[in-house]
Amino acid sequence: MQTFIFILEIIGTIAFAASGAMTALKKDMDVFGVAILGLTTAVGGGAVRDIILGVTPPTMFEKPIYALVAAIVSVIVFVPAIRRLLTKNMYLYDHVIRVMDSLGLAIFTVMGISTAKGISDEHNLFLLVFVGVITGVGGGLMRDIMAGDTPYIFVKHIYACASIAGAVACALLWEILGTVWAMFIGAALVFVIRLLAAHFKWSLPHGGK
Repeated sequence: MQTFIFILEIIGTIAFAASGAMTALKKDMDVFGVAILGLTTAVGGGAVRDIILGVTPPTMFEKPIYALVAAIVSVIVFVPAIRRLLTKNMYLYDHVIRVMDSLGLAIFTVMGISTAKGISDEHNLFLLVFVGVITGVGGGLMRDIMAGDTPYIFVKHIYACASIAGAVACALLWEILGTVWAMFIGAALVFVIRLLAAHFKWSLPHGGK
């Protein structure tokens, strides 16, 4: 089980680091900015999760492998050939960042619930879902603020709602289907809803004109 969790965390870290680094490229940041934005996106949500759960120091400091992977992925995204490919082809850029962001959101949503469950089985549904969603959207929220954008979760197609749906499914199925299936179904639900929302332009009502 620990290997399964570790693999999921690494995949999520890679996905969110790539998302953060690509956002930095779009903002024309230098390599340091790209690395910092990729790192923040990858580990930010987990750090907030750990603070809420009372895990100190946060896992990112206890296990620096995640920060290292995020930094390496960010630097790879900055490699001239890859940088040119992504910045010159906006169609490719949009699709890659959408898939990476959706994958990171899906994995870290269920990882938040897994972490809370690992600390205690006494957590109620509200706390599990809250922690799952914070873990999923936290890194992206920090990324957007640091990049000078209105946070993605407030203006784009169904995003946090996808995380909520997956978190609820994962938490409710945990005792019924077991850890692996609950996490798989929860993550898959987040990923599918997020991609469908982006494709069909699903959005919540806006308060604008």
